[in-house]
Amino acid sequence: MDFDIIIIGAGLSGIGAACHLERKNSDKSYKILEAREEIGGTWSLFKYPGIRSDSDMYTFGYSFKTWDDDKSFADAPSILKYLNEAAEEYNVKQHISFSQKVVHYNFDTSLNLWTITAINPITKEETQYTSQYIFNASGYYNYDTGYIPNFKGFENFKGKFLHPQKWNTDLDYRNKKVVVIGSGATAVTIVPKIADDVEKVTMLQRSPTYIAALPNKDKVAKFIKRILPSKMAHTTVRGKNILADMLFYNLCRKFPKTMKKVVLKGIKKELGDFPLEPHFSPDYKPWDQRFCLVPDGDFFKAIKKGKASVETDTIETFTENGILLKSGKLLEADIIISATGLKLLPFGGANISLNNKPFDITKQFIYKGLMLSELPNFFVFAGYTNASWTLKSDLTSEYISRMLKYLDNNNYKSVHARVTEENLGELPLINLDSGYIHRAKDILPKQGDQFPWRLYQNYILDYKVLRLNAIKDKRLLFN
Repeated sequence: MDFDIIIIGAGLSGIGAACHLERKNSDKSYKILEAREEIGGTWSLFKYPGIRSDSDMYTFGYSFKTWDDDKSFADAPSILKYLNEAAEEYNVKQHISFSQKVVHYNFDTSLNLWTITAINPITKEETQYTSQYIFNASGYYNYDTGYIPNFKGFENFKGKFLHPQKWNTDLDYRNKKVVVIGSGATAVTIVPKIADDVEKVTMLQRSPTYIAALPNKDKVAKFIKRILPSKMAHTTVRGKNILADMLFYNLCRKFPKTMKKVVLKGIKKELGDFPLEPHFSPDYKPWDQRFCLVPDGDFFKAIKKGKASVETDTIETFTENGILLKSGKLLEADIIISATGLKLLPFGGANISLNNKPFDITKQFIYKGLMLSELPNFFVFAGYTNASWTLKSDLTSEYISRMLKYLDNNNYKSVHARVTEENLGELPLINLDSGYIHRAKDILPKQGDQFPWRLYQNYILDYKVLRLNAIKDKRLLFN
């Protein structure tokens, strides 16, 4: 056996998992396999203007490493700096092998051993690794390509067209007419960032998204950091923000009509004379899809200045010099940016086998949000959809740390979860009504309709389940 643990991915979750091992399970040997040539995952891959976290850094950062910047919502370079600092502080970098794209896993139950096959994307050289455990922190989307709809008349357009996932950093958009297709986090980030440099930027959306403006500097956090020691202040602000996010989410779920009015009132205040309808009043309930966050209301400021605008319509066809809408209006464009979302790709598209027989993940349920049923020694890092990703990946690391100690103390070599419920109902894995989730429903595992197969998207409940509850469970089989 080469290593006790192989971690897949050197992004936020993978580096965090390694730091947790160094802190809590330093007796374990591990290797991180990263398909790209640098750490950072999403935050080093995406280069589009203004890319930033839409979760506050006190919760998006790690529980064990303080966030010391004044800004609550960090840009990608700041997040990468924070990530590199964590990797250096816990001596993680020496454990990373780059340009290792995992294409196949096989678990041998007689040996309690994983064999991982990786390919160098550049040289095509194949390498095999063996380990007792796999931590899959490869993210949830296709790193090679984003989602671009089949636009009618696409071949007619003579200008420049790109998806933010493949942003060309040499793109000169100064004094150009730009159309950004989309209404999600990427679109509302790009629009204000380029607004001052372009002749005009228009965000073209088929339907509106809920958008909330929050100050980028948290005055309460600043006060807490002034009166408390650094680590205590970080923990306090983190707790405050977790509770605030949970309160807002639950109010939206329980009182959707009231919360919609509150949100729209806030947007109207930000917009000034620009009309609320039909551009900012979604026809779904708050939190049926992810909220978009705009720090300091920069998106609304760009609209008020007249440098940015919003069109709510559908595309009839691309033309030589822009987009013709169903309404008959023509949006002239030198550059079209298709901020139309991601393609989901579980486990980086790698094939999984159990005793050399293909293992179908779509037939399996997720146990406590971190293990696939029937698959031994395989832990999954997936974050929240209604809160910071890292909150859940941190809890996952804490649970795994306890699990590893439990296995060692009882001389077990493997663990897997099994559905014991006779009437477990099936639910989609991700409970959001977003396009990218609907497109991927046939390639994802399932969640059940009851605990512990149900994902409750609740940090306090997960804290109890993953950090306080006993490891032993009738659904877990140890060998």
